[in-house]
Amino acid sequence: MSNTLRLIGRRLIQLPLMILGITFLVFFVMSFSQVDPAITALGEGASIEDREKYREEHGLNEPLLVRYLIFLSGLVRLDFGTYTARQLPVGDAVAAAFPVTLQLTFLGLFIAIIGATLLGVAAALYRDRWPDQVIRVLSIGSLSMPSFWLAVLLIQVVTLQLGLLPASGPLPPFSEDPAGWLARMTLPAISLAVPVIGQLSRVVRTAMVEELDRDYVRTAVGAGVPRPVVVARNVFRNALITPVTVLGLRVGYLLGGAVVIEIIFALPGMGTLILQGITNNEPNLVQGVTLTVALAFVVINIIVDLLYVLINPRIRSV
Repeated sequence: MSNTLRLIGRRLIQLPLMILGITFLVFFVMSFSQVDPAITALGEGASIEDREKYREEHGLNEPLLVRYLIFLSGLVRLDFGTYTARQLPVGDAVAAAFPVTLQLTFLGLFIAIIGATLLGVAAALYRDRWPDQVIRVLSIGSLSMPSFWLAVLLIQVVTLQLGLLPASGPLPPFSEDPAGWLARMTLPAISLAVPVIGQLSRVVRTAMVEELDRDYVRTAVGAGVPRPVVVARNVFRNALITPVTVLGLRVGYLLGGAVVIEIIFALPGMGTLILQGITNNEPNLVQGVTLTVALAFVVINIIVDLLYVLINPRIRSV
């Protein structure tokens, strides 16, 4: 237990340092933007005096390090600045869009876990036989499909030709219309999940094969325990340790991929928001979205890393 707590403490100490590094990187890159925040906030018709006054009030004439400290102080108060001439809070826009991105990410993750587990276990149980060969071909094929290409293909076939699921339109809240929410999110989630299924299923298969070849499996089967019982109770549980590690990296991939998929399917998430910021020359909006997605990526991966530490007895015993 003390070793586990030490490892958890180490991860938690790393978290604020990584967050600080991300905030500086995002701020530093966005500082090269040629867009004048004063013109963005006040409009093209603002006088030179009003623009200069705005820069002084918001510290835009200060050195980079001072502006970064001002930026950090705003983040502590959850203040990402404003965008458009109407001075709309970036935080409100991010707060409305980020849940949509998380919903899409975790729905895609759920589909990927179910699909990869079924295919990986089946491939391991039928090792080197025709089901294993078919699953291997399917895995390689799914790995070669970019999510955005698959998204366009699904829209063409499922929506335009078959008319089964919508590819655009309003996204109803899950609490009010679960069926409508699921119908609207299914195609984007599948687009995200398929490439992950291809990679994760191979990892599950390899882990299952290694466990099936261990002595305790042969001993249990030789003692009369049915093989399906051994696989379900022991082999499957022990084989999950390695896929969980890979899964942590894939969560970040899904989160980043969701931003692109949202644009294709016109979902009101972070992808649509960052596209709006880029199109309208809104550096504060782009900065807020980029920072939120990057921080979410770090936090989710650290949480998965901690879960891996907790479920892996080999690490706890070090």
